[in-house]
Amino acid sequence: MTNDPLLALRPWESPEVTSWGRLPMNAVDRRAQALSLDGDWRFQLLPTPTAPVGDDWSSSQVPGAWTLQDTDDLPWYTNSQMPWGEFPPASPAANPTGVYEREVDVPAEWAGRRIVLQVGAAESVLLVHVDGRPVGVSKDSHLAAEFDLSAVVHPGASHTVRLTVVKWSDASHLEDQDQWWHGGITRPVLLYATDPLYLADVTVRTRLDGELRVDCQVRHASGALPAGWYVTGQLETQLIAQDTEFDRFNEEDGRVSDFLGEVRLSTVVREVRPWSAETPELYGLTVRLHRADGSVADTALHRIGFREVEIRGRDLLLNGERVYIRGVNRHDFHPLTGRTVSYDDMRADLVLLKRFGFNAIRTAHYPNDPTLYDLADELGFYVVDEANIEAHDHAHEIADDPRYTSAFVDRVARMALRDKNHPSVIIWSLGNESDYGANHDAAAGWLRRHDPTRPLQYEGAAKLDWADPALASDIACPMYAPIEDCVAHALSGEQTKPLIQCEYSHAMGNSNGTLADHWAAIESTPGLQGGFIWEFWDHGILQRVNDGRPAGLGGAGLYDNGVAAPGHRWAYGGDFGETIHDGVFIADGVVFPDRTPKPVMYEHREIAAPVRLAYDRDGLRVTNHQHFRGLDWLAAEWSLALADGGTLTAPAELPAVRPGGTASVPLPFALPEDGGEAWLTLRVTTAGDESWAPRGTEVCVPQVRLRAADPVAPVSPRGTPVEVDEDGLLVHPLLTAAPVLSLWRAPTDNDVLGGMAARWRAWGLDALVRKVVAVRRAGASVTVLAEYVTEAGPVRHEQVFTRVRGGVRIEETAELPDGLDDVARVGSVFETVAGLDVLEWYGQGPWESYPDRSTGAPVGHHSVPVDELFTPYLRPQESGGRHGVRHFTLSAPDATGLAVDLAEPSQVSVTRYLAEDLAAAAHHDELVPRPGCVVHLDAAHRGLGTASCGPDTSPSYLVAAGTHRWSWTLRVL
Repeated sequence: MTNDPLLALRPWESPEVTSWGRLPMNAVDRRAQALSLDGDWRFQLLPTPTAPVGDDWSSSQVPGAWTLQDTDDLPWYTNSQMPWGEFPPASPAANPTGVYEREVDVPAEWAGRRIVLQVGAAESVLLVHVDGRPVGVSKDSHLAAEFDLSAVVHPGASHTVRLTVVKWSDASHLEDQDQWWHGGITRPVLLYATDPLYLADVTVRTRLDGELRVDCQVRHASGALPAGWYVTGQLETQLIAQDTEFDRFNEEDGRVSDFLGEVRLSTVVREVRPWSAETPELYGLTVRLHRADGSVADTALHRIGFREVEIRGRDLLLNGERVYIRGVNRHDFHPLTGRTVSYDDMRADLVLLKRFGFNAIRTAHYPNDPTLYDLADELGFYVVDEANIEAHDHAHEIADDPRYTSAFVDRVARMALRDKNHPSVIIWSLGNESDYGANHDAAAGWLRRHDPTRPLQYEGAAKLDWADPALASDIACPMYAPIEDCVAHALSGEQTKPLIQCEYSHAMGNSNGTLADHWAAIESTPGLQGGFIWEFWDHGILQRVNDGRPAGLGGAGLYDNGVAAPGHRWAYGGDFGETIHDGVFIADGVVFPDRTPKPVMYEHREIAAPVRLAYDRDGLRVTNHQHFRGLDWLAAEWSLALADGGTLTAPAELPAVRPGGTASVPLPFALPEDGGEAWLTLRVTTAGDESWAPRGTEVCVPQVRLRAADPVAPVSPRGTPVEVDEDGLLVHPLLTAAPVLSLWRAPTDNDVLGGMAARWRAWGLDALVRKVVAVRRAGASVTVLAEYVTEAGPVRHEQVFTRVRGGVRIEETAELPDGLDDVARVGSVFETVAGLDVLEWYGQGPWESYPDRSTGAPVGHHSVPVDELFTPYLRPQESGGRHGVRHFTLSAPDATGLAVDLAEPSQVSVTRYLAEDLAAAAHHDELVPRPGCVVHLDAAHRGLGTASCGPDTSPSYLVAAGTHRWSWTLRVL
């Protein structure tokens, strides 16, 4: 038996115990006036919660996860399965428990004040002691817990604060999110003091017409409120000098309610400037609590926005406008510190998202750090605030388990109480992937009663019937629904709710195929309003290769442009010795672990572009694709890319177009009379400094084709026959491996999890055996017939090599049997000599693009060093391709090299790796670059899709059986 009442509760195995001694959650932010307790704490890691604390102390940084601070308890990744087999509410007997201690000097000037400890977050059960005396317990790894220490500390004295954190608990079954499992105190620890008379909570409600209502709860440390107190409010803005004194009244008799401690302040702000993601206008609100003599006892500061959210029919409206939700799911994550993120980290996250066209965040799958919401208010994001509930592995049992009802309601209510005053929060979410049951209805009932101003959503309820109004979701928010199903629902006549996917376009590895097709359907189908890409981060933890441990804070500066420094790598599931794990499924973001954008970010930027171009026989038109803002905050420049290598530029003046409007503009250039392909691009930048971008930041580059390419003129043979060896392979001084047929690619994560990779291997496409059937010479041409053996039947491949002026023309035909009905690619692959280190091309670029992910890569003339063409997805796989290439050169510093002209725009990749090199490696530190270039020229290349979790690519992007033809010319520079 233990004498400690907190341990006696055994809160780690009692789902009914959500807290003990914890103060109610509220929206009064005390961070600015608090004493920080962050820094080094004494630390012990115990094997179980009940193990005795010894004398052998180390130190641990707070905030921070002990799993990243050189303990023997390392990070553990699972997606949906629990990392251990105990059934809820049980947790393992082996249960790492961290004990944190430090001395705290309580300021003498706090005498007579109420003293509160705030622990920002602890995973997963927190027990608080002061000088050995029990103070309280809290659960929920992603919300702060506050405890009144007034009775156990003395101002002017030093006290020992002990925070005990139990890693596994009954609550772990509610926190089974797709992320690393950690243990520790992951957000800041604060100590603050208030007057005995204090603001216990402030609730702000605004309307678009300027109506402002502020409800205040006033409490006194002794319980009884003194006579004569009152509350005032003041509204301030930087742009308009405005001080508004609020009326104070009780709803029943028009007077302050001294007994209840509840006050309402109200006013109407004239000519209010509305808040939206495009125009995040904020007003400073100060609420003051006065004693009877007029002196100020307490103050609460808020930045508020005037906006309204409503659902009207099947539309989600913001300030009366049907807005598109261009969202992303975001975890709190850092590759060195795990879930501990700084202000600078979070601001960098949101600034990057803003620059790439995102306007919404779903806080997957828990309330994010409070600073995130402050930044979302300021920079302009629509937030779906999600409760820390995901019972994935045992969802069906827990959804209706009455032992967990209080935990469901507690987590949802405390989230709403904390975040209710943020204008950025427009939707509440009951959690994620926890089935649907009575516990969800209980939480939804509390939420609807507490805050009728916002809709709520929950995918687990919505998936049962997208149109059922009785379910606990005001929004149809499916996951990974095929866009065809979404369109069919919107056209069915049965839709009753907005359809906004809570997760779509799974960004695992080289992915996000058909994103543009998805948005084309959304923008052309009433009832569809967008969704949230899964997800923002690749959750790779920087790992030392020599000992397999996390680099931790010592890894600062040991990564760049998505690549870990030598001796390090990005770790994913299984890399820390986990026996139960989900591998590289942790790496499914639109940015690398160091926040380097992946190529899909440029795709999204163009899909979300605020300025659109169109060109047809009616002329050139510019459209303002925003909801609330004009184009005056933007500047632009025209450029015209010509096939012959020329590029013309001219200044552009954007027309004055209302949101959603279109204006005709004159062509900025007269097209050259000599014909040829011509592409007009409008490079749009910020005209001045924005909160998220300095002047001149590129916003989008919409493009239209003004003239198609001329037909390829026939080339006359000349000179001696092309030389081939005894195997019918082209002999060329700049090639170390002659062009041969390629039908396979290093499997992407989508290929692996979607089953295509296994099928291709079963067919033998990864190890094709070439057999020469015939070699025929005629004049300046040589025809080589070859056959490749596959399990689906032979593939016939013909190459016709013809000497032409300055080089060799290669005409190729491949006949795929019916059994090869979905291959990775059809094309040629060859290798070059070393020293050809710069690729210049005319086609789509400059960043990576593929057939079903190419909207963000404008056609033009591009130049990139070969070593920068490869995209370092965490698990090596097919990458570095460029779509729609017309011609390219590979050159050495002395301008020598080779050139390739393609008869048709083709998929081209130039890297240092063969497909088998990439497929054999689990991490990039295992790759050895080849000295020359590996070049793929594809007549057809399979789309990327999102089959790792969601739909595969569309049928139009598949590579079918049958006859494929392509031709190209190889020249020496």
